[in-house]
Amino acid sequence: MVIITLQRAKCIGCNYCVEMDPIHFQMSKKDGKSVLVHSQNAKGFFTLKSPNHTIVESCELAAKACPVKIITVKET
Repeated sequence: MVIITLQRAKCIGCNYCVEMDPIHFQMSKKDGKSVLVHSQNAKGFFTLKSPNHTIVESCELAAKACPVKIITVKET
């Protein structure tokens, strides 16, 4: 299982995550912050769980590109 988490409230809207992984990240037209596609919100932590381990590389690129380090990627 792959678990990707985004702390959306801390997003500064730099768009780097979208550039690195446009499949899983988009920018909101409402507030200009990043959105983790198909994620569930739990107290400001947006989490996507996927059995597909092929998404790890692109999500890790997005996490490394984030200047405020609000994206985490874990494999279980």
